[in-house]
Amino acid sequence: MLSAPNAPHPNETNSSEERKFHRVAISVQGRFMRADHSEHDCIVDSMSPFDAVISCTARPDTGERIVAYVDYIGRIEGKVTQANGRSFTISLNATDRKRDKLSAQLTWLANKHELGLPEDRRHERVSPSNPVSEIRLDDGRRYPCRIIDLSVSGAAVEIDVRPAFGTMVVLGNMRGRVVRHFQEGIAMEFMTLQPEDTIDQLS
Repeated sequence: MLSAPNAPHPNETNSSEERKFHRVAISVQGRFMRADHSEHDCIVDSMSPFDAVISCTARPDTGERIVAYVDYIGRIEGKVTQANGRSFTISLNATDRKRDKLSAQLTWLANKHELGLPEDRRHERVSPSNPVSEIRLDDGRRYPCRIIDLSVSGAAVEIDVRPAFGTMVVLGNMRGRVVRHFQEGIAMEFMTLQPEDTIDQLS
């Protein structure tokens, strides 16, 4: 299960600061958990360092707090401020440092689309020549696995166990978090982009 948000609600950010940021149309996949612990796939349509507009068949209530894991972005959390039709808006709960990171990530996503840069999750994944590996958890547990494919930003791994969404794991020497479950195993997002040489050496 996704970890329920437990951070205290941040102080209200003054409106003049928020007006400096505009939402960026990103249209990326994610998964969020409602207050009742139910999990739902979603699409983040647009986002700024202060809020996000999310489309989903399940619509949370205004005022409800959610936590989500979003492709390319990672973990976000916040409170629903508006819910209309098949989408809703959340006000993000984040530190100044997190907002600065979000700003950089959103700028990269906007430029990637405008410049036609490749989608690393879709076009740069490779299947390693030796797929046998191991997943390690922070508590020391180790599980054999098989790497289905990987890119500079993440990997799909065939494994018998299903660590919870958001769990920190190490694949070989690449550290990341679990962002998705599927029938054969898990998908993980690396904490930092891996050097292309490292990925090439595995292929």
